[in-house]
Amino acid sequence: MTQITPARSAPHEISSRRRALALAAIALGGVGIGASEFATMGLLPGIADGLLSAQMAADPDAGIARAGMLITAYALGVVVGAPTLALLSVRWSRTSMITGLAVALAVGTALSAVMPTFELTVLARFLAGVPHGAYFGVASLLAASLMGPGSQGKGVAVALSGLTLANLVGVPLMTALGQVAGWRSVYLVIAALFLVTVVALRWAVPAQEAVAGRRARDEIVALRRVRLWLIMGIAATGFAGGFAVFSYVADITTQVAGGTAALVPWVLAAAGLGMTLGNVLGGVVTDISLRGTLLIGFPVYIAALAGLFLGSQGSPAGLLIGFFAVNVASSALGPALQTWLISVAHRSEVLGASLNQAAFNVANALGAALGGAVIAGGLGYRAPMLVAIALASTGFLLVIGTLLGLRLRAARTLAVLREHESTYTGSIPVVVTEQAESAAEQTEQVEQTEQTEQAEQTEQVEQVEGASSRTGGIPVPVGS
Repeated sequence: MTQITPARSAPHEISSRRRALALAAIALGGVGIGASEFATMGLLPGIADGLLSAQMAADPDAGIARAGMLITAYALGVVVGAPTLALLSVRWSRTSMITGLAVALAVGTALSAVMPTFELTVLARFLAGVPHGAYFGVASLLAASLMGPGSQGKGVAVALSGLTLANLVGVPLMTALGQVAGWRSVYLVIAALFLVTVVALRWAVPAQEAVAGRRARDEIVALRRVRLWLIMGIAATGFAGGFAVFSYVADITTQVAGGTAALVPWVLAAAGLGMTLGNVLGGVVTDISLRGTLLIGFPVYIAALAGLFLGSQGSPAGLLIGFFAVNVASSALGPALQTWLISVAHRSEVLGASLNQAAFNVANALGAALGGAVIAGGLGYRAPMLVAIALASTGFLLVIGTLLGLRLRAARTLAVLREHESTYTGSIPVVVTEQAESAAEQTEQVEQTEQTEQAEQTEQVEQVEGASSRTGGIPVPVGS
């Protein structure tokens, strides 16, 4: 007699208590990642004094700029690791993958604490960054599955909430700890937090089976999509503005605003509060209108950076308010860009979710490098703010250009279908959707079907190609 195995419940059908614990475990890893990434910025002068003492004694500005390589190395680790690990782990279950990534984060952070030279510490920071992007990519998908259908934006926000909570509480505390007990102690504490995360993930997150039949080449299909690279370019350029300033927050606090080193944790706390509120807001408004979030969020972000430049000179209060506003605006854009990438990636969702973090850390590396360059060039610690405004403005121009391009493609697709309207009995019904890129998505699916046997089958395309032999109308999505 054949035994019937009961169907596994969907992830969002678990009890509300279990769901809350699972989401908290996922977010805890984000707390560790945020503390590891951003505490380095607050402790940069201390790290430079410890590892580059001779250079700091001779030329402090050049020493700080060189120490910024630690930030850049971590960011490059994320850029390399996000797509690589996403491709290597396509046959893993998401629960096994996120647990393994948490173990790797613990190891990389512990190595950062014990390396004896600057060069080896740079290498350790690179290794610590490798699992970062893949962790947030898998975390976003797990959280979205736990939240249930129609809540992808909120799921992404939950996954990113650990990052924002780290900046609200963890980074200020770690900065204060580093000022008292040394920067190496900070990395050891964060490594221990990752080990706690491993236990929490194994205990609280319901197991999800690996997707049968998935291969790395199936994920690579997404890399052929021009739109994917455009969105990554938007994230990499736009967010680089915030990092050009954030990377040198300690010296901006003392050299520009006229505060003391004791004020730095409070500035970081203000930034963390802004990130937390912005992330929650971004998750809600993204589910309402992704396009509207981008078109409104970027101008607000640019205005906040301009306000920081104008209001922080000689004013600790202006610095606190400015950092808060900048981080509200930038964090509200995060769930929108992550959701956009996941939707464009289609079945390559792990890769798409991970690539947002890769783009985010290209921004980290680019912002830290450009901010350090203007400081090393003798332009002062206000100069990174001007760099930030220019980068954020470039990101907004890319948003406008991409959305206009998608609208033009939608119009072109509709025009092609209209040419065949005479072969049908009746006119082509038009289905209005919320996102302007819907029609362009149909066209891109056609192109992928022709290019690879693994791409999605699209009935709309077949109807267009066989228009002369069919009757009836084709629903055509067009941008609103």
